[in-house]
Amino acid sequence: MTKRLRVHIQGVVQGVGFRPFIYRLARELQLSGWVQNASRGVLIEVEGTMAALGVFLARIPQEKPAQACLLSVEQVYLDPRGYQRFEIRESDTAGPKTALILPDIATCPQCLAEINDPANRRYRYPFTNCTHCGPRFSIIEALPYDRPHTTMKNFQMCPACRAEYEDPGDRRFHAQPNACPECGPRLSLWDGAGNTLAEYDTALQATAAAIQAGRIVAVKGLGGFHLMVDAANSEAVARLRNRKHREEKPLALMFPELAQIDMVCRMTQAEKTLLTSPQAPIVLLRKSDNGTPAFQLAPNLAPGNPYLGVMLPYTPLHHLLLQALGRPVVATSGNISDEPICIDEQDALRRLQGIAELFLVHNRPIRRHVDDSIVRLMAGRELLLRRARGYAPLPVMLPDALPPALAVGAHLKNTIAAAVGKQVFISQHIGDLETEAAEAAFREAIDSLTGLYEHPPAYLAADQHPDYLSTHYAREQGKPLLQVQHHYAHILSCMAENELSPPLLGISWDGTGYGPDHIIWGGEFLRIEEGGYHRAGCLRPFPLPGGDRAVREPRRSAAGLLFEMSGEILPESANDDTFRPPEREIILQMLRRGVNAPYTSSMGRLFDAVASLIGLRQVNRFEGQAAMELEFLIADRPGDEFYPFQLQRRENAENPPDFYLDWAPLIRALLIDRAVGVARSLISAKFHNTLAEMALAAAREAGLPRIALSGGCFQNRYLTERIIRRLAEEGFHPYWHQRVPPNDGGIALGQIAALAGVLKHHLERLQQVVDGRMGG
Repeated sequence: MTKRLRVHIQGVVQGVGFRPFIYRLARELQLSGWVQNASRGVLIEVEGTMAALGVFLARIPQEKPAQACLLSVEQVYLDPRGYQRFEIRESDTAGPKTALILPDIATCPQCLAEINDPANRRYRYPFTNCTHCGPRFSIIEALPYDRPHTTMKNFQMCPACRAEYEDPGDRRFHAQPNACPECGPRLSLWDGAGNTLAEYDTALQATAAAIQAGRIVAVKGLGGFHLMVDAANSEAVARLRNRKHREEKPLALMFPELAQIDMVCRMTQAEKTLLTSPQAPIVLLRKSDNGTPAFQLAPNLAPGNPYLGVMLPYTPLHHLLLQALGRPVVATSGNISDEPICIDEQDALRRLQGIAELFLVHNRPIRRHVDDSIVRLMAGRELLLRRARGYAPLPVMLPDALPPALAVGAHLKNTIAAAVGKQVFISQHIGDLETEAAEAAFREAIDSLTGLYEHPPAYLAADQHPDYLSTHYAREQGKPLLQVQHHYAHILSCMAENELSPPLLGISWDGTGYGPDHIIWGGEFLRIEEGGYHRAGCLRPFPLPGGDRAVREPRRSAAGLLFEMSGEILPESANDDTFRPPEREIILQMLRRGVNAPYTSSMGRLFDAVASLIGLRQVNRFEGQAAMELEFLIADRPGDEFYPFQLQRRENAENPPDFYLDWAPLIRALLIDRAVGVARSLISAKFHNTLAEMALAAAREAGLPRIALSGGCFQNRYLTERIIRRLAEEGFHPYWHQRVPPNDGGIALGQIAALAGVLKHHLERLQQVVDGRMGG
């Protein structure tokens, strides 16, 4: 008996060659009907025997394209309509827009082979792509994903490209960015005034020569500009640092091939897999100390840092440029520090004037900025530290559908999130909202993400901090707004990613978060319950003389810590060279009078204080520098020693927390170690081990088996892996982040999860009222 099968598939099914796959599968099974992109995913109707339709359904998940991801497959059997053939229909733009947008994908092996084949018509063409690779999120303007809805709409395909696009047997069948040298985007090399110096392949060769000569070149890539210099030229690297105002923060490197990375870094197979994956992120790798590589890297790429952030080329342009150079380059974001990356060549000329000496540009517009993602291997699996190219805007799924909602995230490492039904779409990394350019990028990201899905938010969620720019934006919208405590949002983010429900204990450790008691939180133990949280415990608070200045000056955290312990800011018999005498007196008066010395329970500031006390760092040149350097001190086999600490129950306290974890015994013992000459590497290891024991003590006190770890401190590999191991050894079940950053880049997801909980609670209360009235 012939039947008609209608199938609606949601997931990552647009821009991955899914319709061509369905077309070929249906033709192979001799089924008639059609397939089309729709605003909600992909729609299919096929007619044939029940046996053939069953085989068709079974083979879809088994043989789907590698980049496709099926979230739901809804099917219904109907009477046949008598279709005579199978076809790909024009896209259906009606209805709610819920289709998933695929991130940009690194160059596939087939396209790479073509650009290196002198007999191929795309030989050395830097914008080669197919259904398996190329731009997606960075060029899409509207759903569904079709060429007229991308920034490729003004490039008319030549007959040869059109033939590929319309051939079901071709790899470029319905590849929306399809192009070639005859009809596609082209390269130009400009000087600092925007004058064209070279075009096409000559521009690429001239760029390679300029980099080899030590010049700084701004290169327009997939999601924005890179600033590139020769990674072996320390003078060029120093010049770039000076112009970009990036004194010591590590610079990312792009290598021509995996073999060269292997010469300078230690790599596990899992890290090699990440580097060569379709996402092609920056991966943090430990520098190798085995022998001398065939080439030298500049010593000022990552000063004082045993890790390098490395990536492989991920577009044909990058492949061709790195092939011409034959060695690695610095490939850092094309911006001034604290600003978003440039995506437009005219904007780049204006903003990067005085930094870049040449500009390699192209005429394919970039719809939205997309930075390189950063990944670190943690406890045997990937942990995203910056979620952007290759990962954004793929969603996290919630258990229940939400009305349209927008979360505006935090102030630092900002991302935003939009809820569409059960899907939470997290934007690409936006950055720190410290400048007008960053605010403009923040607003553009909101307009872009909500505009793609045509879901104006009915509800908003923001941080509780009254001065965050993102919070101000949310208040200006005049819609129902939920302000979510920062560390609660951190834990909800981890729970959402791991599909966890209450109750559990959340350990949220970071640098700064506004507390409802007007104290700066950051070393929190939160009991997560249905409908909210209880502050079970925290680090013993201590003052920060100078407030925000303490974030930049670890010595101020140390001064506050010591003052809280003893009423002084110097440990006994210590040589104090951290403050000049006048500064020391001002700091002491601040602390004694409680003027501009807010209290904090921040774990990040405890890290800073310890770094200062052992003479490691007194002033940070970038966020988190002291804490990073403290982690980097630890030797490969540090042992299990830890310092004493105390869990102090607050039996008669009127307000939470229920307990403090007192760091004072730790600091006293650490100062003794420092005074008798114990190596700083051992002191750091014992400090980290102590924090793991503190986490374990809090877990025992809370009495909950499941523990969620979130916050910027859990970017620290040694700390995170130590806590995971100790919790597991004692029978607890730890959970941590994977595809959503533990830092403030994950806050927006947690804000959406908090909003979902509040709305669910209100709906349940409303239903109880309705049921009560009907029962009456």
